[in-house]
Amino acid sequence: MHLIARLKQRDEDALIEVMNTYGDYLLRTAYLLVKDHQLAEEAVQDTFITAFEKIHQLEDAAKLKSWLTTIIINRCRSYMRKNSWKNLLPTIDFNLFQLFKEDTSAGNPEDFLLQWEGNQQLSAAIQQLDYKYREVITLFYYNEMKITQIALHTHANENTVKSKLKRARTLLKDILLKGEESDEATTANHKTTAR
Repeated sequence: MHLIARLKQRDEDALIEVMNTYGDYLLRTAYLLVKDHQLAEEAVQDTFITAFEKIHQLEDAAKLKSWLTTIIINRCRSYMRKNSWKNLLPTIDFNLFQLFKEDTSAGNPEDFLLQWEGNQQLSAAIQQLDYKYREVITLFYYNEMKITQIALHTHANENTVKSKLKRARTLLKDILLKGEESDEATTANHKTTAR
């Protein structure tokens, strides 16, 4: 029996299968949107509960991932409106050694740390964007959606999505360049003080 049919029959094993298949994808999406790991986990849980309760509304089984993405986007928007999380700082708790051990693509610890630091800077820069820009950046680059898909999921005009994406790239570039200038100034100050 097909997964969606099993879900419609309230098969909890089917729900667990959906959670295992899409959980990481939804969690990454939610985290990039709300900037808080705990809140992102809550959004994902709510998404799965909503999906399980409203599975009868899904007409095309091939669109399950797309449907879940729409639910998570709406859930994150709701959290952002309700709780005004814009000033919340991201709380990332990483165990670098464990991450390095698990990452088989890392050549050596130095390469891994440089890559990790670059990802952290980019993630921090994305988190500084207003939600509407963070949303399009996340969907376009991290979820690899096309403009038409983003417009569909966010209920926006394609030209609006293109405009937001262009503005988001500009803002992101400015944030990253300011970060580099700040790093260079700090390095210069350390050299001057060391003399």
